[in-house]
Amino acid sequence: MMNPTDLEAAFGRVTDYWSPKVVGQVNDHLLKVAKLKGQFVWHAHDAQDELFHVVKGALRIEFEDHAVDLAAGQFLTVPKGVRHNPVAEEECWVLLIEPASTLHTGDVDTPISRSLDEQMA
Repeated sequence: MMNPTDLEAAFGRVTDYWSPKVVGQVNDHLLKVAKLKGQFVWHAHDAQDELFHVVKGALRIEFEDHAVDLAAGQFLTVPKGVRHNPVAEEECWVLLIEPASTLHTGDVDTPISRSLDEQMA
């Protein structure tokens, strides 16, 4: 049976900043919700694009040569291979859409890296 997903309620599963939770799947792409605050880490995903859709708050995505500011309701796709660093001055809610093979912190392994199993919990 198909049931709708309440996106706002899905954010209730997120208890830690920068720790996304999988809330859906479309073909080989996962839909993840995350709460962000502060700086993440500079990283890239060598073979996957990554879409950031801001649901609540504001997000700045830094690139090596510029930055993009996103407000609630806006989204940006970061192309594969592009180094980036998400920054949220205040709590920000995002919906991420990315291939299931995408590593949480891309080419960087840090204490905040989360496995797919952790994101599914």
